[in-house]
Amino acid sequence: NGLAMKIQKEFVLREIAGDYVIIPTGKTTLTFNGLITVNEVGAALWKMLQSEKSLDDLVQGILDEYDVEESVAREDIQEFLDTLSKNGILDE
Repeated sequence: NGLAMKIQKEFVLREIAGDYVIIPTGKTTLTFNGLITVNEVGAALWKMLQSEKSLDDLVQGILDEYDVEESVAREDIQEFLDTLSKNGILDE
């Protein structure tokens, strides 16, 4: 799908003891409970999503960076996006 997506600016990614964690800032701290831990690929996707990207952009970015099958990459990325979307982190 060619929809442009972007991370909402109220969320930041921090590296804590080797883990990447998504943390809410500002008003979102009142409505968002907990932290989301992401892996290295999730962190790479996060960086890409600082500007508007389509699913295909993200897939291509991961394929350029990691040695992974496109179908696997696409599935993992979709799962990551679903998590972000479900938690209100993704601006679609």
